[in-house]
Amino acid sequence: MNEIWITTLVITLIGLVCGVALAVIAKKFAVKEDPRVAEVEATLPGANCGGCGYAGCAAYAKAIVEDGAPINKCGPGGANCVAALGRLLGREASAPEPVMAFVRCAGDRAASLRRSEYNGVTDCAAAQIVAGGWKECQYGCLGFGSCARACEYGAIAIRNGLAVIDPARCTGCGLCVTKCPRNLILMVPTRHRIHVRCNSPEKGAVVRKICSTGCIGCGLCVKAEGGVSMHMEGALARVDYTKPPVENEIVVTRCPPKNIVKLP
Repeated sequence: MNEIWITTLVITLIGLVCGVALAVIAKKFAVKEDPRVAEVEATLPGANCGGCGYAGCAAYAKAIVEDGAPINKCGPGGANCVAALGRLLGREASAPEPVMAFVRCAGDRAASLRRSEYNGVTDCAAAQIVAGGWKECQYGCLGFGSCARACEYGAIAIRNGLAVIDPARCTGCGLCVTKCPRNLILMVPTRHRIHVRCNSPEKGAVVRKICSTGCIGCGLCVKAEGGVSMHMEGALARVDYTKPPVENEIVVTRCPPKNIVKLP
């Protein structure tokens, strides 16, 4: 009986000594965080989207305070966030250019030729790996909603097998871009309103057979625009978002498959 009590007492004493030692060590070697980190994190929108290049708002706040990271990398926060951070930290920075997500595809179920029926996991990456999705076009939107589920702002809806983005709700966080296995989603400046809704490099004869809204490479839009902010990339028309926005709306009406769109 005495042995049991002695063993219990020894274990208890060892536990107490270790606990005190750990407390002393934790206090002695504690790393004090700059209180501004918490203030900066509270100023950020809390989207934790990673669009700034850091693993969430907390990591970005720490980088701003401790590493001098730019204060204008938060897309969802926009100009108001930059101004608030500037006042808090006494730093100046220009607001980032507003951007929004854009899906380079117009091929919904009505427009796209079906190649098979996919009954697996409702996830775009899974469909891409298993069977390449249900569309004959291997460059179009898979339509299983991985991007929509990732969007915290309800800016993406799946309509008839196609991801559609609501510009009014999109904050430009860019989280949806990482969820598309076909790299169909681009972050584009909001000042650009005219876009090409196709990403297929196939020639017109091939595109016509599998999608009624795909770019056929006719080049009429580029000619109408004058080749300033639009160009042909092989058989595919592209908008150059580093150039001034396309203003001539005739490019929309000139497109035979009605692939080019002007957003509101």
